[in-house]
Amino acid sequence: MRTLSDIRTVGIVGAGQMGSGIAQVAATREYDVVVRDVDQQHIDSAMDTIERNLQRAVSRDRITESEADTALGRVSATVDMADLASADVVVETVVEDMAVKQEVFAELDDLTDEDVVLATNTSTLSITSIGAATERPDRVVGIHFMNPVPLMDGVEVVAGERTSEDTVAFAHEFAESLDKTTWESDDKPGFVVNRVLIPWINEAIRAFDEGVASRNDIDNGLKLGTNVPMGPLELADFVGLDVVLDASETLHAELGDRYKPAYLLKRKVEAGDLGRKTGAGFYEYD
Repeated sequence: MRTLSDIRTVGIVGAGQMGSGIAQVAATREYDVVVRDVDQQHIDSAMDTIERNLQRAVSRDRITESEADTALGRVSATVDMADLASADVVVETVVEDMAVKQEVFAELDDLTDEDVVLATNTSTLSITSIGAATERPDRVVGIHFMNPVPLMDGVEVVAGERTSEDTVAFAHEFAESLDKTTWESDDKPGFVVNRVLIPWINEAIRAFDEGVASRNDIDNGLKLGTNVPMGPLELADFVGLDVVLDASETLHAELGDRYKPAYLLKRKVEAGDLGRKTGAGFYEYD
């Protein structure tokens, strides 16, 4: 298996919010990055987002203009999965659908060298089941970044049933090379973060729906009362209400009614109000 010192090129499958964030962070830590997505529009949007975020970092004196230009130059994007063949480690960030992830991992297994670690950014799905789609389940691991990746310090490392100790150690080292702080979870539904976070968000939605308090008072109460930077409704909009619903339904199926999605959450997703990305969720956005 490749060690951290062998890593030069990071492959990323999926050019959404998480994929672009991981690409940005990896590029600023002097890795070459190849981002692959099936949709050219997603790729163009991801590159625009990375450039915009780097310029924001320049304006806040976190990096220099030269460092931003160099980081952006390290990122390339493609619609061709074959362009990931030379990657030294791959991180998958596609939709939270087991069948889709297994298809991606089976393709990566055939495409990349056998000593390459294949990581998934899944927040709820079984690492063991994802790894079973490959001939190298010992080198499949969960590296779950927090959103937004450039700003959040934490990364959740998750070992599947067949993940080797060396792969787990590599996952910690790789995340730490991106200036992240790691913790570890067993391969159980929701891992640590979403197992606790999703019912917190759902209960806040129920409290709002039942008239316990206004959306602002719920969010302000939780921010002031628990010292978190975002309240649960604001956070749900940021993550995407469709993403929250998918996670809720996955955990509900695995763990029972305590994870049942709030009715108002389902209604908003059915209406297409998904949060920031559509301009409306629990709040409205430009």
